Amino acid sequence: MKIKKDDEVVVIAGKDKGATGKVVKALPREQRVVVEGVNLIKKHKRANPAGGQQGEVVTMEAPIHVSNVAIVEDGKATRVGYRFEEDGTKVRVSRRTGKDIS
Repeated sequence: MKIKKDDEVVVIAGKDKGATGKVVKALPREQRVVVEGVNLIKKHKRANPAGGQQGEVVTMEAPIHVSNVAIVEDGKATRVGYRFEEDGTKVRVSRRTGKDIS
């Protein structure tokens, strides 16, 4: 998966199209990422009288498919490629500018 935790991304498809945010969590097996402030859902928590906990409705971010987000570089969306250094390390590269992505 070409998008990792702490990357700045923009949503390119879906109900939150155009929204930007930081990747909070990457889920490579499901090919999904959780982006802060994007794809918000309301989750109903059940009350637990034994534990003294009251029921509530919590707003939280749901995972979004990785194909619906793109990395932001200089304020614009870009695709990600790879390059191998002389020492054999793999480096992520911006397809738009050719610069390394940290």
